[in-house]
Amino acid sequence: MNYYCIENLIPQRAPIQMVDQLLEVEGRTAVTTFEIRSGNYFADEEGFMTEPGLIENIAQSASALAGYLSREAGEKETPVGYIGEIKNFHCYRCPHIGEKVQTSITLGEEVGGITLVNGEVHASGELLATTRMKIFISQNR
Repeated sequence: MNYYCIENLIPQRAPIQMVDQLLEVEGRTAVTTFEIRSGNYFADEEGFMTEPGLIENIAQSASALAGYLSREAGEKETPVGYIGEIKNFHCYRCPHIGEKVQTSITLGEEVGGITLVNGEVHASGELLATTRMKIFISQNR
């Protein structure tokens, strides 16, 4: 696997960037990591990342894989993705500030520019959240 700075793979920037690093890629499956820091846009007043933050982390992880595949294909522009649908979202526990999460995503079938994404978020081996979503990924900004 080739390594790229995460800013070259996803269009999001602080304060809403929810992926620190793309750890591994195998085909259409990838693993990312993200440390929840104080001041995170999706953190609540008790110091936990909220459920929308977990969803955004999964979506940005899919974006990181799409960006990686795009770079590997020789594209210069980072693709932009839009969440079209979220299905079967289950949150078992929200991570807290200071925790590092690992998110695994798999890009499924693509039809008409819409890609099916399966995602799981873990922290210290514990499953925190799962979902399926449909994302529209565009090469044009």
